Amino acid sequence: MRVSTSKGIQGDRGRSVGLTLALVSALAFGGSGVAAKPLIVAGLDPLHVVWLRVAGAALVMLPVAWKHRRLLTQRPALLAGFGLFAVAGVQACYFAAISRIPVGVALLIEYLGPALVLCWIRFVQRRHVTRAAAVGVVLAVGGLACVVEVWAGLRFDAIGVLLGLGAAVCQAGYFILGDHGSDSGDEAPDPLGVIAFGLLIGAAVITVIARPWSMDWSVLTSSVDMDGSSVSGLLLLAWIILLATVLAYCTGVVSVRRLSPQVAGVVACLEAVVATVLAWIMLGEHLSAPQIVGGAVVLVGAFIAQSATPVKAASEPVVGGVAQESGAHEQGGPQPQSGGPHDETAMSPSRADA
Repeated sequence: MRVSTSKGIQGDRGRSVGLTLALVSALAFGGSGVAAKPLIVAGLDPLHVVWLRVAGAALVMLPVAWKHRRLLTQRPALLAGFGLFAVAGVQACYFAAISRIPVGVALLIEYLGPALVLCWIRFVQRRHVTRAAAVGVVLAVGGLACVVEVWAGLRFDAIGVLLGLGAAVCQAGYFILGDHGSDSGDEAPDPLGVIAFGLLIGAAVITVIARPWSMDWSVLTSSVDMDGSSVSGLLLLAWIILLATVLAYCTGVVSVRRLSPQVAGVVACLEAVVATVLAWIMLGEHLSAPQIVGGAVVLVGAFIAQSATPVKAASEPVVGGVAQESGAHEQGGPQPQSGGPHDETAMSPSRADA
């Protein structure tokens, strides 16, 4: 009983740490728009801001990539997928989408990512999805529609919608790939190494798309306007790189490892709430009543989703409420083996079947 209690306490602590990291990630990601908008208004192309963000973060994480250089031969597909989907893909698709459809609509479509994560887990991995996680996704997406005021300037553009769906798929890939291999025990790829190489690969891809050699570099060396205040362009760039990218990705991926892709995905919807509130405080963009209500609904959805405690299914048949493994142990019999290659419950106990 003492062992079970100790494991339960460790699991609760790990989940609390994971939730805290997910909230920090949402806060960090949510601040990217507030720092980027003054640079864009001052004359930088949005894609150039994205390139500065990803390339700068890649340089910061370069020592980490060197430390974990063995990942290049151990997990090349994972690194390529994370760089293409979780870094370059989501950025490129989102900015291409907002060039054709309203920002609010594009943001809402992108945040269908958590719902796609649930579909992946349920229909591809064939694992159980808790009702709380599903309800949390529905509430979070509904509240997000109010936060971004999806009805404002709503118009249909098939290509824009498809690009938005592409951003949603890439965002789902961020959570799924962030959790990939985490059930391998000591063989699990280091999350910081995956992020570092993902940023390097993403920076290379975005360089081709953004063509930064045509960028107006003078914006960064001058002061820009932020709601009437003069702020250094380099200071905003440091914010975007260190907080909105390095800190955001590192805490986000680690939170996926400690929680689960679906729970971390719903908590990430708070990013839109954070972005809206920060824009209100720092850029003077006022909140409407529907946005306030929507933010509250997103918070409720995130709380419901994260309150769904992951439960690992028993790896052995249960008789009379007691697993056969326990019975064999008490009788001094041999311990049955579990966790075979087709055992769907052979995963980290803290995240199984969330």
